[in-house]
Amino acid sequence: MAYSLGIDLGSTTSKAVILDEDEKIVGRGLTNTRSNYEVATALAQEEAVINARFHFLDRELEKSDLNGAAREDLFQRLENNFRLEQHLYRVDRLQETCLEAVEKAGADALREPARRALDAIFDECRREAIESFSLQRVDRSRFFRDIVGSHYMALAENLSGEALPYDFLMSIYDRSILKEENRSIGLAFDEALKAARRRTSEGLPHHRALLETVTDAILDRPLHLSSCVGTGYGRQRLPFPKEHIRSEILCHGLGAHYFFPATRTVLDIGGQDTKAIQIDERGVVTSFQMNDRCAAGCGRYLGYIADELNIGLHELGPLAMKSKRSVRITSTCTVFAGAELRDRLSLGDSREDILAGLHRAITLRAMSLLARSGGIENEFTFTGGVAKNAAAVKALRQLVQENYGERKLNIHPDSIYTGAVGAALYARRAQSSKLEP
Repeated sequence: MAYSLGIDLGSTTSKAVILDEDEKIVGRGLTNTRSNYEVATALAQEEAVINARFHFLDRELEKSDLNGAAREDLFQRLENNFRLEQHLYRVDRLQETCLEAVEKAGADALREPARRALDAIFDECRREAIESFSLQRVDRSRFFRDIVGSHYMALAENLSGEALPYDFLMSIYDRSILKEENRSIGLAFDEALKAARRRTSEGLPHHRALLETVTDAILDRPLHLSSCVGTGYGRQRLPFPKEHIRSEILCHGLGAHYFFPATRTVLDIGGQDTKAIQIDERGVVTSFQMNDRCAAGCGRYLGYIADELNIGLHELGPLAMKSKRSVRITSTCTVFAGAELRDRLSLGDSREDILAGLHRAITLRAMSLLARSGGIENEFTFTGGVAKNAAAVKALRQLVQENYGERKLNIHPDSIYTGAVGAALYARRAQSSKLEP
């Protein structure tokens, strides 16, 4: 079977989707972009291929005698152990990079205490990872930097002192994590799957034979990507021919139509821009508005706020949902975000109330674009990564109700992949018609 690939190369995250010949999603990939578009492209595609192969593995498991719950549990354990093997491999590599950075720092007196501290930090990172992945925690970030970073900072603070300054340990980490993020995962799929199979079999020895059967079937199964189309903020950096590139507007419109065929209005809040799109019954764009001059009120702004609060981007929404009252925010300018945040905190406002106000202010900017694009028709679809943010969704529902009355708001679990889905659809349809995209 031939498969089609769509890549949405965003400014903050990059997404990849693989479709089969029936236009069914079989693979999804997501990674940080971090301004390195070449690495982001490769990682997103690698993640989508891995996800597709696990999709095929799940189909193999369906042929077994296991009931639904037992099959799902076995599959989840195997996948978690696969991700754990990848994670531990990267932790080992990050530790090596940190040790190299210590050697290059030229601070002889700090060398030995830094080595001991790094051993303790990364041993704890491994222990926590084993516990976290085995518990299948849903609050865990998808990104390696987020998972490792919070533990590293906390442990570095505990281990630092006069003999080993905290700033020194953090400078070693900052240089090393950038290096780690700018290279591929590095652990071959076959090697990671076999290691995950061994780890899973140790906990479920009665399933050892079944695990060997289904994993061997996947190890021998090729995945041929016959067509590809790219889109997104960094689409010009994709290693695709010019005719294999589509605009974000077109791909988000078609992707939203794929998930919700009756939708007519689409809102996408991306990392650097917000797009309000009107589409027809075929998913073809009829009009749109876009704030492409400034990142105010976009994902990049939320990322800046998260950095100011020293928390993960995925924590912003849950914090804002705890608000007792929404603080009125007059500006969503990214340049002044830190100053306004600190001012509000100094006045005694809680982080939760400030964040609730920020989410409402961001959504107000989006509402202006929607009005200029033609308003909100039933059905209305919210796409992109910010659609995963519960506080942004709450603010959007309230403002739509205030301005347009009752409207059906669609948010698909795969909303962050909407642009990549649209790109993959363009690739699939071009392939099926034997025409170039």
